[in-house]
Amino acid sequence: MLTLKCPYCGVQADETELHAGGEAHLKRFGPGASDAEFEAYMFQRENPKGVHFERWRHVYGCGKWFHAARCTMTLEVFGTYGAQVSEPPQDIKDAITAKRPGWRWRDIA
Repeated sequence: MLTLKCPYCGVQADETELHAGGEAHLKRFGPGASDAEFEAYMFQRENPKGVHFERWRHVYGCGKWFHAARCTMTLEVFGTYGAQVSEPPQDIKDAITAKRPGWRWRDIA
């Protein structure tokens, strides 16, 4: 079972206390977006075999959204962090790089 630590309330919660919210760090476009930008936002998602960044909500706890970095092959969790940041914190990127040499953060902007 997947276990994540909520960065807000500090509770180590299993996935039955949480709700998955899809891919993290998506660029959202405003009302003036082109059809191609809106289509990309709605439908184009990464589905990597390896490190992935996801949104989670601590439903049966503090109720807040947060991001998690984990490996989709092994379910290894590299860390969690607040949902208000535009990219993962450096310590999480360093933890991933230490276990996955050659891994690099992509530019999602």
